[in-house]
Amino acid sequence: MTGKRKAVFLDRDGVLNLPLVRDGKPYPPATVTETQIAGDAPSSLLRLKQHGFLLLVVTNQPDVRRGATSPEQVEEIHEFLSSQLPLDGFFVCYHDDPDNCPCRKPKPGLLLQAAALHDIDLPGSYLIGDRWRDIDAGSAAGCRTVLIDYHYHERGAATPPGAIVSSLSEAADWILKQEK
Repeated sequence: MTGKRKAVFLDRDGVLNLPLVRDGKPYPPATVTETQIAGDAPSSLLRLKQHGFLLLVVTNQPDVRRGATSPEQVEEIHEFLSSQLPLDGFFVCYHDDPDNCPCRKPKPGLLLQAAALHDIDLPGSYLIGDRWRDIDAGSAAGCRTVLIDYHYHERGAATPPGAIVSSLSEAADWILKQEK
C-alpha cells in the first residue's frame, strides 16, 4: 500500500457535533444554530491531523429526503464545522433506507468514494462513529472501527468494533496507540 494515505473517517452527528437525543435516539441538528461542536473535537482532531491522518466526514442525512431539512442547511452546518475543525472533506448520503442507496451507511459507499478520490489505504484507516450503521460501514470498507458508545436504544453492529470508548478524545487515544 505504499504511497496511499491513511484516513480517519468520522461520522458527523454524535462524533463532531452533539446529537439531539429524544427518547434514547439521536437526531441531527437541522440548522447551524442547533449545531454544537463536541467539546473534545478540536483537540482530538488536531492530534490525529498532527499524526498525518486525512480527516473525512462520512454522514447519512436522510432528513433531507424526509423533508425535515434542506441540502443547503446541511451544507451550512458543514461550512460551520469546517471553519472550526481541521477537516479535509465531507461525503454525504441524503437518501433514506427505502432508497437502497449504496452510499447510505451501513453500506460502505461513502468510504469507498472517499478512498478512490483521495487514494486512501482502507485497511490502514479508521472509522469513528456512534451508531451501528457507522461501525458496519467501516467494517464493510475494511477499516478498523471505533464506537463512541452513548448507550442509545438501538441494535448493535453486526461486526464488533475494534474499540468501544466514551468520547472522541478516547477514540483518538486508541487510534494513536494502534499506530505505535
